[in-house]
Amino acid sequence: MTGKRTERSGARALLTRLGPGLVTGAADDDPSGIGTHSQVGAQFGYGLAWTFVLSFPLLFVIQQVAAQIGRVTGGGIARNVRRHYPPPLLWGVVTLLLIANVINLGADLSAMGAALSLLTGGKSALYTLLFDVFCVVIEVALNYARYAAVLKWATLSLLSYFAVVAVAGVPWGRALTSLVVPEIQWNAAYATAMVAILGTTISPYLFFWQAGQEIEEQHRHHAKPLCIAPREAGPELERIRLDTLVGMAFSTLVSLAIVFATAATLNAHGITDIATSAQAAEALRPIAGPFAFALFAVGIIGTGLLAVPVLAGSAAYAVTEMVGVAGSLDAKPMRARLFYATIAVTTLLGASLNYIGIDPARALFWAAVVNGVLAAPLMAVMMLIAGNPRAMGRLTLSRGATIAGWTATTVMAGATAVFFVTALWR
Repeated sequence: MTGKRTERSGARALLTRLGPGLVTGAADDDPSGIGTHSQVGAQFGYGLAWTFVLSFPLLFVIQQVAAQIGRVTGGGIARNVRRHYPPPLLWGVVTLLLIANVINLGADLSAMGAALSLLTGGKSALYTLLFDVFCVVIEVALNYARYAAVLKWATLSLLSYFAVVAVAGVPWGRALTSLVVPEIQWNAAYATAMVAILGTTISPYLFFWQAGQEIEEQHRHHAKPLCIAPREAGPELERIRLDTLVGMAFSTLVSLAIVFATAATLNAHGITDIATSAQAAEALRPIAGPFAFALFAVGIIGTGLLAVPVLAGSAAYAVTEMVGVAGSLDAKPMRARLFYATIAVTTLLGASLNYIGIDPARALFWAAVVNGVLAAPLMAVMMLIAGNPRAMGRLTLSRGATIAGWTATTVMAGATAVFFVTALWR
């Protein structure tokens, strides 16, 4: 009995240490990402599974850097760029982030509306609007402590994809082998898909969000930035490391579950052209059965309810830091009007894309272009901040972390170059 009680208390202690990293990792598997991973599994089977083994350490390293910048300096990414680098760089970064986030919001909200329409009938456009309003209301109405708890519980929605892969009839020998033995195809479609995986995995909005959440947690616990209180750095940086590791590992496993499930069902039955997550759910119904279809569709809605506030919130952190005004999910709406206005406007603009004839799948392509343009340069700026004693004090990145971070940046820059080369081929 004592052993079970100890295990429960240990699990509870672990969960209390998880927060910004876990939520950020889960938000990485948004409906747009689900659509990309479904397309990869449907078109290439298990042939690109190895890229997730490659992207996981890159994602972990750069998200850890983002979290450390927030916790050490007490300021987010945009605020640190504003303090230490030229204004044109700040305005360019935030403008590209807003463009990409609005397009992503539109695609995610559209996928959520389509998924609910598949489950219940009715008009997906109406459901899209209702999801839009709901996401804005809860993000504005709840204080940070409650909202953080809601987001943490929302990560459980991604467990539905583990249930889907369990009933999909995956040939596990081949699937697991594909993680370490690449099935490389030398063509533009394969290269573009590989870059799309990196682009949907390592996304700029996640950098802004996790840094912002570390600042929220700092304020919540009435703590000082670590550059001012370096004695607290040891346990805090270890918490960030654990939180980010668990969150990014969870994100990667969910992505693999989606690829494996669609490879074992859609690809195995010759269905290779999937543009959205809702199309993937619908295609699963006659092959894997109504249970897998329902789980997949419910997962789209659940992940959307998690990702939409993160996309809007990251935009709000960036805008308020850019102009130098206070912004926080713990602030009352009238005391952080620009922050909450940015949340409302970006979410509504995203939803409006579905009413002006813009194809969500095409919009996602352009969102990937903007993210590709922004990700590598922003990662380079973050690495400069994390190595800058004026920003980080005595807590600049270690030599090992610096090498890992610049390696991730170089790989992402190379992927961006490949993306543009393959785009020209098309």
